[in-house]
Amino acid sequence: MPLKTVFLDAGGVLVYPNWTRVCAALDRHGVRADPGALAAAEPRAKRTLDVGRTINATNDAGRGWLYFNLILDAAGVARSESTDAALSELQTFHNTSNLWEYVPPHVPGVLASLVGRGLRLVVVSNANGTLRHLFTRLELDRHFVCVLDSHEEGVEKPDPRIFAAALARSGADAASTIHVGDFYQIDVIGARAAGIRGVLLDEGGLYEDADCPRVRSLGELQRRIEEGEFE
Repeated sequence: MPLKTVFLDAGGVLVYPNWTRVCAALDRHGVRADPGALAAAEPRAKRTLDVGRTINATNDAGRGWLYFNLILDAAGVARSESTDAALSELQTFHNTSNLWEYVPPHVPGVLASLVGRGLRLVVVSNANGTLRHLFTRLELDRHFVCVLDSHEEGVEKPDPRIFAAALARSGADAASTIHVGDFYQIDVIGARAAGIRGVLLDEGGLYEDADCPRVRSLGELQRRIEEGEFE
């Protein structure tokens, strides 16, 4: 069946933590860190987190701050009361404004290209209730027919109910839809449970044995869609 709809995760796919803001918060608490080093450490930290027993035993809010501690570990930044204080400060910002506010330069162009091909784009994200405001602030909202924020939906990935809600709201059919996300256990497994093909965004090349399509970037996703791979 021809591909008609692309579901996309938000964090780690379309938007990323503002590592400059993170480092500024750490610096206020006497901790030195480099934004580039934290960004480079992120894929390894996510891979550590992305195991079934962890995903099934935690919720998105708890995983979010474990994620930051894993990134500090992977970047060689020692955890301390100072890092805890900085992360608490960042959490306060995130709760109102959303820390995932960095949009890589290629993202708007890829989204525009996919929409130009006649595809419907839908965001399906574990988030904290600020995602719609964030996408409006970042001028990303115009690319999507709808945005599903798990906090608003009352259910989060990998629960297939959030994918079912996205299908219903967008008028999409599971057979002609793919979902692209950066966590195997959350995105691929959750999408499959709803009858949707999952595509893993594996920027670090850390999932060589994954039993699903993998792309290293949104640009690669665009190219493979243009080549008809997901038809």
